[in-house]
Amino acid sequence: MKPKVKKGDTVEVIAGKSKGVTGTVLRVYPVEHKILVEGANRVTKHTKVGQTQRGAKTGGIVHQEAPIHISNVMLVDPESKKRTRVGSRFDDDGNKIRVAKRSNKDVS
Repeated sequence: MKPKVKKGDTVEVIAGKSKGVTGTVLRVYPVEHKILVEGANRVTKHTKVGQTQRGAKTGGIVHQEAPIHISNVMLVDPESKKRTRVGSRFDDDGNKIRVAKRSNKDVS
């Protein structure tokens, strides 16, 4: 099944430790049914400390986003700025367009 959220969409996390966080979708993993949301599901990653050619230190403790399951997010309606379900319709040329169910407006 194809995910209904795409890269660049604004979504709100509705479950998990980042519940209530609103962010932009950075990456979609359709095979695993997961997405990467900016500012949500932040984890602490320990990386090996190294040194660059110029002598700067790299590594240490890094905070980064981890993928979150698509079922734990909802699209934010572009008009009302509230979370909404996603539907679809066909335009005059036969192209499929995503529609926000709350306001019945097209989602870019």
